Amino acid sequence: MADGTARGMWELYEPVHDLVYFAPEARRAADALGMRGFWMGYFALRAAPLGPVSPAVVTGSFYVFHPDRVARALPDAWAYATPAQVLAARQEAMDAAMTRLFGPRVVGSAGFAEAADLAWQAAAGADTTGRVLAAANQALERPEKPAARLWQGLTTLREHRGDGHVAVLVSQGLGPVDAMVLKAAGGESDGAFLRETRKWDRAAWAAAEARQRAQGRLTDEGRLTPAGAALRARVEESTDAAAEGPWTTLGDAGTNRLAASLEPLARAVEGAGLLPPGNPVGLTRGRYPAGR
Repeated sequence: MADGTARGMWELYEPVHDLVYFAPEARRAADALGMRGFWMGYFALRAAPLGPVSPAVVTGSFYVFHPDRVARALPDAWAYATPAQVLAARQEAMDAAMTRLFGPRVVGSAGFAEAADLAWQAAAGADTTGRVLAAANQALERPEKPAARLWQGLTTLREHRGDGHVAVLVSQGLGPVDAMVLKAAGGESDGAFLRETRKWDRAAWAAAEARQRAQGRLTDEGRLTPAGAALRARVEESTDAAAEGPWTTLGDAGTNRLAASLEPLARAVEGAGLLPPGNPVGLTRGRYPAGR
């Protein structure tokens, strides 16, 4: 892959993982459990592998959310459903969403089952030392249904990459708001969308912008300076490097087969219009390279 295996594979599996946030089946599953609104469902569905953890644990591991955003959802969510119930519901929701979106014939095919097994193999081979969200997902039982198995394998890989990204941000002295300011300035996501959905006020955002301008990373117009662009590049390159392990373990042949299977699935998610413009994960390039 032109930009490296880890980044190329991320661009393929991130849209499929994101079904848990944007597919209607996920919202219906959360509502059926009694969750109160989108954000309670979001935090419960994503944090369930950790067990009935406190808001502080989720705020720390998810990194970019204001503590008040998390505290409005947790621990109240665990009074409506246990983490085990949430995990079962999200597995069924992802199976239903993928079957609807990709079609029963695709989901029931031998090629799809192979992709699910390859994703599970890559996830099982990931080193989760120091990666809390990845470790919690990796420890879950192997789903019987191929669609659920594929989604769970990709989710472990996604959280593995995310945990590594957080470690890189910390090493660079970039707190949650500073990281989002630079992300938005680089054109990867919409700044207002990031600020509002992560529940940071304008004062916190303005303070982060001032810090980055003082560091010579941001122009007065809110764009990246050469120094800011170089820092963003270092962060992304280090994140990619930290995410290479599962693909080295899986090997070229297995990685290529999985990439080829994921490409049409990623395109289907993108084509369905489920990912909002300026989405927070930064999937802006819209290209899905198959193979390395």
